[in-house]
Formats: sequence, structure tokens, C-alpha cells
Amino acid sequence: DQIYSEFRENFGNLKVDVLDPEELKSESAKEKWRPFCLKFEGVVEDFNYGTLLRLDCSQGYTEENTIFAPRIQFLAIEISWNREGYNNAVSANVQDKEGANEAVSGEEKDENVVDSGEKEEEVNSEGEK
Repeated sequence: DQIYSEFRENFGNLKVDVLDPEELKSESAKEKWRPFCLKFEGVVEDFNYGTLLRLDCSQGYTEENTIFAPRIQFLAIEISWNREGYNNAVSANVQDKEGANEAVSGEEKDENVVDSGEKEEEVNSEGEK
């Protein structure tokens, strides 16, 4: 709650769904971000450690879609994505992929059962001969 409220108080107009690296890394942006980050010294462990931050919340972690950012900046933006619903599309996409993978796994299991049954029949028919 504190991170999000401070973030939106200081960066209310920042478009977070697709981030502009200049709004995070330019000299003027650093001057604005620095006081925000320092508010969390002693509050958030390793607040200033570097971490990878996605620029486009609808995309995954790729070389083109990531920048290096302080941990508190990462947390503020990720929390805003979650609170403002931007990560819903990513979550739905992951769930769709998991559902498709489960369907494929289920088909493979069915095939394995058939294969096992055929092998058992061969053993039985050899026993009868």
C-alpha cells in the first residue's frame, strides 16, 4: 500500500503499461526518482539493488523488453500493474497456455494407456499360443 500510494502520488501521470526508458533513466527522471527511492531506505530490503524490469507489461522478459532498474522502482511499477489490471492479460495468457499444455499432456496419457493395453494383449496372445 505504501509503495503504491507514494508511487502514484509522485508519478500519477506516468504511463506504466508500456514504459518509456527515458522516463526512468534520463537525468531529469533520475532527479525525480531519487527522492522516491530514498524514502524506502530501511523500509524495503535492498531497495536500491538492481533488477530487471519489463518495459511492456504484456510481454515477457527478453533482451529488448527489459532494462536494469532499482528494486524499489521495479516493485512500484509491478504493484501498479497488478493494482491497475495491466497484468490481467499476462495472467490470462499464462492460464491459456497451461490449459493447452494440460490438454496435450492428457492426450499423451491416453495414448500411453492404449500402448500399454496393446502390449498386454500381445503378452496374453503369446501365452495362449
